[in-house]
Amino acid sequence: MAVDRDHVLRSAAALLTRKSTATMDEVARAAGISRATLHRHFAGRDALVRALEALGIAECEAALDAARPDEGPASDAVRRLVREIEPAAALLAFLYTENQLFEGEEQNAGWTRIDDRIAALFRRGQAAGEFRIDLTPTWLTEALYGLLASGAWAVSEGRVARNDFQHMIVELLLGGALRHHATPRHATPRHATPREES
Repeated sequence: MAVDRDHVLRSAAALLTRKSTATMDEVARAAGISRATLHRHFAGRDALVRALEALGIAECEAALDAARPDEGPASDAVRRLVREIEPAAALLAFLYTENQLFEGEEQNAGWTRIDDRIAALFRRGQAAGEFRIDLTPTWLTEALYGLLASGAWAVSEGRVARNDFQHMIVELLLGGALRHHATPRHATPRHATPREES
Protein backbone atom coordinates (compact mmCIF):
# COMPACT_ATOMS: atom_id res chain seq x y z
CA MET A 1 0.00 0.00 0.00
CA ALA A 2 1.36 3.41 -0.98
CA VAL A 3 2.11 5.71 1.91
CA ASP A 4 0.77 9.27 1.72
CA ARG A 5 3.80 11.37 2.65
CA ASP A 6 1.65 14.41 3.42
CA HIS A 7 -0.44 12.30 5.85
CA VAL A 8 2.74 11.10 7.55
CA LEU A 9 4.04 14.65 7.86
CA ARG A 10 0.80 16.01 9.26
CA SER A 11 0.51 13.11 11.70
CA ALA A 12 4.07 13.79 12.83
CA ALA A 13 3.30 17.50 13.17
CA ALA A 14 0.18 16.79 15.25
CA LEU A 15 2.16 14.52 17.58
CA LEU A 16 5.30 16.64 17.91
CA THR A 17 3.33 19.79 18.62
CA ARG A 18 1.82 17.98 21.61
CA LYS A 19 4.97 16.06 22.58
CA SER A 20 8.16 17.55 21.15
CA THR A 21 10.28 14.68 22.54
CA ALA A 22 8.30 11.96 20.73
CA THR A 23 10.46 9.19 19.28
CA MET A 24 10.43 8.04 15.67
CA ASP A 25 8.61 4.88 16.85
CA GLU A 26 5.87 7.09 18.31
CA VAL A 27 5.72 9.13 15.11
CA ALA A 28 5.33 5.93 13.08
CA ARG A 29 2.51 4.71 15.33
CA ALA A 30 0.75 8.08 15.09
CA ALA A 31 0.90 7.87 11.29
CA GLY A 32 -0.28 4.25 11.27
CA ILE A 33 2.86 2.91 9.62
CA SER A 34 5.86 0.84 10.64
CA ARG A 35 9.15 2.31 11.81
CA ALA A 36 10.80 0.83 8.70
CA THR A 37 8.30 2.58 6.41
CA LEU A 38 8.84 5.87 8.23
CA HIS A 39 12.61 5.44 7.87
CA ARG A 40 12.24 4.95 4.10
CA HIS A 41 10.67 8.41 3.88
CA PHE A 42 12.76 10.14 6.55
CA ALA A 43 16.20 8.79 7.42
CA GLY A 44 16.03 10.13 10.96
CA ARG A 45 14.56 12.79 13.21
CA ASP A 46 16.60 15.56 11.59
CA ALA A 47 15.27 14.70 8.14
CA LEU A 48 11.73 14.62 9.53
CA VAL A 49 12.16 18.01 11.21
CA ARG A 50 13.55 19.48 7.99
CA ALA A 51 10.51 18.19 6.10
CA LEU A 52 8.25 19.69 8.75
CA GLU A 53 10.15 22.95 8.36
CA ALA A 54 9.42 22.98 4.63
CA LEU A 55 5.74 22.32 5.39
CA GLY A 56 5.68 25.14 7.95
CA ILE A 57 7.28 27.59 5.54
CA ALA A 58 4.81 26.64 2.79
CA GLU A 59 1.87 27.12 5.16
CA CYS A 60 3.20 30.50 6.35
CA GLU A 61 3.64 31.73 2.80
CA ALA A 62 0.15 30.52 1.86
CA ALA A 63 -1.25 32.32 4.92
CA LEU A 64 0.55 35.52 3.91
CA ASP A 65 -0.86 35.28 0.40
CA ALA A 66 -4.39 34.75 1.75
CA ALA A 67 -4.00 37.62 4.24
CA ARG A 68 -3.32 40.14 1.44
CA PRO A 69 -0.79 42.13 3.51
CA ASP A 70 -0.62 44.98 0.99
CA GLU A 71 -4.36 45.72 1.08
CA GLY A 72 -6.22 48.12 3.34
CA PRO A 73 -5.15 49.31 6.78
CA ALA A 74 -2.09 47.47 8.10
CA SER A 75 -3.85 46.64 11.37
CA ASP A 76 -6.60 44.85 9.42
CA ALA A 77 -3.96 42.97 7.46
CA VAL A 78 -2.34 41.83 10.73
CA ARG A 79 -5.72 40.53 11.90
CA ARG A 80 -6.17 38.64 8.63
CA LEU A 81 -2.66 37.20 8.91
CA VAL A 82 -3.24 35.86 12.43
CA ARG A 83 -6.52 34.32 11.30
CA GLU A 84 -4.96 32.68 8.26
CA ILE A 85 -1.89 31.41 10.10
CA GLU A 86 -3.78 29.96 13.08
CA PRO A 87 -4.11 26.42 11.61
CA ALA A 88 -0.30 26.24 11.32
CA ALA A 89 0.45 27.92 14.66
CA ALA A 90 1.08 24.70 16.60
CA LEU A 91 3.52 23.47 13.95
CA LEU A 92 5.30 26.83 14.00
CA ALA A 93 5.48 26.67 17.80
CA PHE A 94 7.25 23.30 17.52
CA LEU A 95 9.64 24.54 14.83
CA TYR A 96 10.35 27.64 16.94
CA THR A 97 11.99 25.36 19.54
CA GLU A 98 14.20 23.54 17.03
CA ASN A 99 17.29 25.73 17.32
CA GLN A 100 19.23 23.92 14.61
CA LEU A 101 16.80 25.27 12.01
CA PHE A 102 17.89 28.83 12.69
CA GLU A 103 21.63 28.45 13.14
CA GLY A 104 24.52 28.56 10.70
CA GLU A 105 24.55 28.77 6.94
CA GLU A 106 21.99 26.01 6.40
CA GLN A 107 19.03 28.14 7.48
CA ASN A 108 16.21 27.80 5.00
CA ALA A 109 15.83 30.95 2.89
CA GLY A 110 12.07 30.62 3.28
CA TRP A 111 12.23 32.05 6.79
CA THR A 112 13.94 35.18 5.45
CA ARG A 113 11.22 35.59 2.81
CA ILE A 114 8.54 35.33 5.50
CA ASP A 115 10.40 37.69 7.84
CA ASP A 116 10.73 40.25 5.06
CA ARG A 117 7.06 40.12 4.10
CA ILE A 118 5.81 40.48 7.68
CA ALA A 119 8.32 43.24 8.47
CA ALA A 120 7.15 45.06 5.33
CA LEU A 121 3.59 44.93 6.66
CA PHE A 122 4.64 46.53 9.94
CA ARG A 123 6.76 49.08 8.07
CA ARG A 124 3.73 49.98 5.95
CA GLY A 125 1.70 50.49 9.11
CA GLN A 126 4.37 52.76 10.54
CA ALA A 127 4.55 54.82 7.35
CA ALA A 128 0.77 55.24 7.44
CA GLY A 129 0.88 56.43 11.05
CA GLU A 130 -0.95 53.35 12.38
CA PHE A 131 1.91 51.82 14.35
CA ARG A 132 4.36 53.41 16.72
CA ILE A 133 7.77 54.03 15.22
CA ASP A 134 9.97 53.43 18.25
CA LEU A 135 9.54 49.65 17.76
CA THR A 136 11.36 48.32 14.70
CA PRO A 137 9.53 46.20 12.11
CA THR A 138 12.00 43.41 12.89
CA TRP A 139 11.07 43.46 16.57
CA LEU A 140 7.33 43.58 15.81
CA THR A 141 7.83 40.56 13.54
CA GLU A 142 9.64 38.62 16.29
CA ALA A 143 6.94 39.63 18.78
CA LEU A 144 4.27 38.23 16.44
CA TYR A 145 6.13 34.92 16.18
CA GLY A 146 6.48 34.73 19.95
CA LEU A 147 2.79 35.42 20.52
CA LEU A 148 1.75 32.86 17.90
CA ALA A 149 3.92 30.21 19.55
CA SER A 150 2.76 31.09 23.07
CA GLY A 151 -0.86 31.13 21.98
CA ALA A 152 -0.53 27.74 20.31
CA TRP A 153 1.05 26.21 23.42
CA ALA A 154 -1.60 27.72 25.70
CA VAL A 155 -4.41 26.35 23.51
CA SER A 156 -2.83 22.88 23.21
CA GLU A 157 -2.46 22.66 26.99
CA GLY A 158 -6.06 23.73 27.56
CA ARG A 159 -5.11 26.92 29.40
CA VAL A 160 -6.77 29.10 26.77
CA ALA A 161 -9.88 28.50 24.66
CA ARG A 162 -9.16 27.90 20.98
CA ASN A 163 -11.82 30.47 20.06
CA ASP A 164 -9.81 33.14 21.90
CA PHE A 165 -6.57 32.54 19.98
CA GLN A 166 -6.93 35.29 17.39
CA HIS A 167 -8.35 37.87 19.78
CA MET A 168 -5.60 37.35 22.37
CA ILE A 169 -2.75 37.67 19.90
CA VAL A 170 -4.09 40.55 17.84
CA GLU A 171 -5.22 42.63 20.80
CA LEU A 172 -1.98 42.20 22.73
CA LEU A 173 0.23 42.83 19.70
CA LEU A 174 -1.69 45.77 18.31
CA GLY A 175 -2.44 47.17 21.74
CA GLY A 176 1.30 47.59 22.13
CA ALA A 177 2.01 48.58 18.55
CA LEU A 178 -0.74 51.07 17.74
CA ARG A 179 0.69 54.55 17.74
CA HIS A 180 -2.09 56.27 19.67
CA HIS A 181 -1.53 53.84 22.57
CA ALA A 182 2.18 54.57 22.76
CA THR A 183 3.79 56.23 25.75
CA PRO A 184 6.87 58.30 24.87
CA ARG A 185 9.95 56.24 25.63
CA HIS A 186 11.36 58.68 28.17
CA ALA A 187 8.11 60.06 29.52
CA THR A 188 7.93 60.60 33.26
CA PRO A 189 4.71 59.24 34.81
CA ARG A 190 2.46 62.04 36.01
CA HIS A 191 1.42 61.61 39.63
CA ALA A 192 -1.96 62.81 40.78
CA THR A 193 -2.07 65.79 43.13
CA PRO A 194 -3.75 65.37 46.52
CA ARG A 195 -6.74 67.34 45.17
CA GLU A 196 -7.11 64.89 42.25
CA GLU A 197 -6.80 61.85 44.51
CA SER A 198 -9.55 63.01 46.86
